[in-house]
Amino acid sequence: MGSASTLLRQCAVMAALVAVLAWAAPSEVKPWVVGTGAVLLAVFLVVSLYRHRQIRRLAEEIDEVLHSGRTVDFSNCREGDVAVLANELSKMVSRLSRTRDQLARERNALADSLADVSHQVRTPLTAITLMLPVVERADDARERKRAVRELESMIERVSWLVTTLLKIAKVDAGAMRVDKREVRAAEVVRRAVAPLATAMDLRDVNLVLDLDESAVFQGDAPWTAEAVENVAKNCMEHTAAGGTVTVTAREDTLACTITVSDTGSGIAPEDLPHIFERFYRGGGEAAAAAEAAAAAEDPRQPAGFGIGLSLAQALVSAQGGTLRAANNPEGGARFEIAFPKLVV
Repeated sequence: MGSASTLLRQCAVMAALVAVLAWAAPSEVKPWVVGTGAVLLAVFLVVSLYRHRQIRRLAEEIDEVLHSGRTVDFSNCREGDVAVLANELSKMVSRLSRTRDQLARERNALADSLADVSHQVRTPLTAITLMLPVVERADDARERKRAVRELESMIERVSWLVTTLLKIAKVDAGAMRVDKREVRAAEVVRRAVAPLATAMDLRDVNLVLDLDESAVFQGDAPWTAEAVENVAKNCMEHTAAGGTVTVTAREDTLACTITVSDTGSGIAPEDLPHIFERFYRGGGEAAAAAEAAAAAEDPRQPAGFGIGLSLAQALVSAQGGTLRAANNPEGGARFEIAFPKLVV
């Protein structure tokens, strides 16, 4: 019944069937057989035309969806197999619409990420370009060594940025291998803060560890250590000289929790919703202006890239954990990494 030719063939078959029945029937009932057959054929023709019109309307509306993006209106459908078809088409259109919107969001996010990556990579590369003439013109060996050390530092920053972006891309693509085994939280914390010891001494920032040696969770030790290191590094960078960064590890019936807190200025309220967004450095408008001024004054000292916390959250989430940020009542930022034992 999808076309007029099909409908005509069906009507012809039914008419032939009625003719055969009328020919085989006794003479006294032939008129009743012919009349009944004619009525049934007429009913079949009317119903078929009605359903054919409904299906043709659905086909036209779907064609409009495919070519103009308009949604299909199924409000006039009634009960029956056509209504079942309409419901299935409605589900299909809704799914396609959601997929289209998701692809559009992902396309925009990819474009924004590429622009951010381009900007973030260009900053240290510009610093490297400015450093090369300094190295070439340096006559004093001590000055040359100092310039070479700064150049090495810029190259390390670019290398770290590229490596971190690749890790985030692996997490987004679901290609990161995560082990699920029993991990001692205290060992993970010590492994995470060990690379920061020298930097904290140079910044005169105290490191306090308050660890429950029996605290364990199911996860991946190397990835968790990297996440804790990124969080601790962020706290260190936002803590003034003489301040303290405290890392605690606790376990209770519900979860194993690793908390990193500092005695810095804390997180501005307007920054809290965006603290884990990629390339978001926050600090409010005043801090952003000061950062821009500092970068303009000395391009060889670019600011942070703003992806450490984003990577930390991605690594924790990939293991089924959560990473939350807040401010301590007494001041300073507080980051809590939790690995739940029970999933409800």
